[in-house]
Amino acid sequence: MKRDQSYFNRRTVLQTAAGLSLAGLAGCLNGSGETGDGTTTANDGSEAQGVLNRVAVEGTSLVVELGSEVEVDQVNLIQPNGELFGRREVAAGVRQVSFEIGTAYDPGEFRVLAVQGEDTVDETSLEIRPELEIVDVGLFRNNPDKPWDEVYGESKTDRRKDSEAFVSIRNSGTGPDAAISLRFLGDVPNPAENPRNEGIYEADEVVIPAGKTRDVYSNSLPFSAQTGDEGMGCSVDTDTGEFSVHVGTRVSGDEVSENFEVKYSGSETMIDCEVEISVI
Repeated sequence: MKRDQSYFNRRTVLQTAAGLSLAGLAGCLNGSGETGDGTTTANDGSEAQGVLNRVAVEGTSLVVELGSEVEVDQVNLIQPNGELFGRREVAAGVRQVSFEIGTAYDPGEFRVLAVQGEDTVDETSLEIRPELEIVDVGLFRNNPDKPWDEVYGESKTDRRKDSEAFVSIRNSGTGPDAAISLRFLGDVPNPAENPRNEGIYEADEVVIPAGKTRDVYSNSLPFSAQTGDEGMGCSVDTDTGEFSVHVGTRVSGDEVSENFEVKYSGSETMIDCEVEISVI
């Protein structure tokens, strides 16, 4: 599958050789000095004319493509706090290097410096910041085409699949993030404030690249038979309620949430219940 990519144009540093050397050194040590404006543009496929020809976030990596006009010794990546994130040596003839940023980085403006000897010969900056939102919640009975058997395993009955749910999370930002917890609260049959294994089925995290949507599967049986006085069960007549979904995130450290309306009808038991879910 082809990944969506965020592209940033290069900015050639128009300074003297001495000024370039000083700016490059200062940038590596403390992040001072002028930074370039990373403008998001489409790759038009034109022939490279500069040093930093293309800088893009792909999946959990930052990829730097170099032009052919000027040789460089190394490419440095500077974090938003001004500290060096990583350095890549560039061998003769190499035109691409990458940095694995993963999902443990601090979001903000990153600087990419192309260095030749003691001089910074090109520089650009780009904002790497995820933005997650919950866009859908669904059950097996309403979404049988999802890979339920791959996630929960095959069984003679659909009891486990009928009790769990998937949550679709979209990342509309410019950097990757990961969902690390999942909670269902309110009018579901089995709400859980502190679910086992953080509420995500057999995964410590689910990585969501920039521009992508990923499904996260529950592990807390939120739509199993009602237990205790909390939550809401099914009835022959229609019962209407509201519940909320909460997803913990690794990069920002915040929790994103969304509220949904739910209608239960057609049975006294959840296994035969008709469930309708819609965003409020």
